[in-house]
Amino acid sequence: MANDTPAQHRHAKGGDPVPASDATDTRIPGGPHDAGDDTPPKLPKLKKKAYEAELFRLQSELVKLQEWVRASGERLVIVFEGRDAAGKGSAIKRVTQYLNSRHVRVAALPAPTERQKSQWYFQKYVEHLPAAGEIVLFDRSWYNRAGVERVMGFCTPAEHKRFMAQCPVFEQLLIDDGIMLRKYWFSVSDAEQEKRFASRLEDPMRQWKLSPMDLESIARWEDYSRAKDDMFIHTDTPASPWFVVESEDKKRSRLNMISHLLSTVPYEEVTHPPITLPERPASTGYRRTPRELQTYVPDHASTLS
Repeated sequence: MANDTPAQHRHAKGGDPVPASDATDTRIPGGPHDAGDDTPPKLPKLKKKAYEAELFRLQSELVKLQEWVRASGERLVIVFEGRDAAGKGSAIKRVTQYLNSRHVRVAALPAPTERQKSQWYFQKYVEHLPAAGEIVLFDRSWYNRAGVERVMGFCTPAEHKRFMAQCPVFEQLLIDDGIMLRKYWFSVSDAEQEKRFASRLEDPMRQWKLSPMDLESIARWEDYSRAKDDMFIHTDTPASPWFVVESEDKKRSRLNMISHLLSTVPYEEVTHPPITLPERPASTGYRRTPRELQTYVPDHASTLS
């Protein structure tokens, strides 16, 4: 199996960065992906009850984080990037599950329009940035230019080069303006990705998630690997680092990503004044409209008993 974490970003057992020259190379010489990739560690499956309990605890903390962002007027941007089928969407779903959609938004932009193609590349993303008290999660982001656009030829070499030069500057501008920026790369092996694609293909409820671009990514695995390595070289900066989420096991990746996010934001629990329900006042003589004068949905549930 070939993991897509570049050598310069491998981590030791304790989580500390390991210089590329010191990293243990687990490649098989002459193997299918003998290009600087390494095999992800095989970890035991999490017990369902333990996973669900910890996920709920972390989601409870996310609610506190949201309330702090809202009360303090902070702005938080979370970028989710990674291979197709790496688990970005399911992680976003767990992050937002209990949050207030009035203050938390997911930005998943479609292909650019002809008008957007004529604009400054970052312009279409700027309008989705958060206002005070908001959190925005980018389900893919401006990094499309570094990945799919480069690999599939949707941008010119000059446009790609300009992006690599401008991206750290763009992100520094966001940070200087007070936006908290967190960038996560969900890393998955080629074998696990193919397994997930096959699962989608067999599941009528999830076939819609499998696009022609996903299928193309199988044939272009190493092209995407090179593009991602180049992206990390140019955009993994001290001010705006990439955090790699090992995603061979989606459940582990969700817990690890959320836990890390919470550890990087100095949120505090917001104390709200106590709330008491008022007593319902006495009736003023109102009479409800007769049921037969309104149209109700059929009681489908009764057909199940």
